Amino acid sequence: MLELEDFLPYRLSVLSNRVSQGIAATYEERFGLSVTEWRVIAILGRYPGISATEVAQRSAMDKVAVSRAVRRLLDQRRIRREASATDRRARHLWLSSDGRAVYDEIVPAALEYEQRLENALSPAELEAFQALIGKLERAVFASGPEGPASPPASPKD
Repeated sequence: MLELEDFLPYRLSVLSNRVSQGIAATYEERFGLSVTEWRVIAILGRYPGISATEVAQRSAMDKVAVSRAVRRLLDQRRIRREASATDRRARHLWLSSDGRAVYDEIVPAALEYEQRLENALSPAELEAFQALIGKLERAVFASGPEGPASPPASPKD
């Protein structure tokens, strides 16, 4: 019998959702951003000039959700899109000056939230936790076609 409360994938999913919701209030209220929109901004802040497909790969988010977020961010002028100089089919995304300002304002709050979470653990526990997360990521990404070849970037929610 499946004991859902003890089922690791379920527990990880619930925890991930709650962590995301915990920081989401910061950017939802102040900037009207969804979780997906913030993740696009965070990824472009770290990896400027990548495509929407690469954003989806790095975040492990659904391509359709990323596409919708990109469209909204383009409409809000928080990101800009440029055709590639070498491949006319490729389109690269960049933060606009407004998008960079949003990123620069949210990042300190995101890092503070991360610090509060980390403070729940001792230094030894945090080190062990980071090692265990890495081990689980490697297991998931080695397991087959449902995951990308390498772990996605982990922007701060």
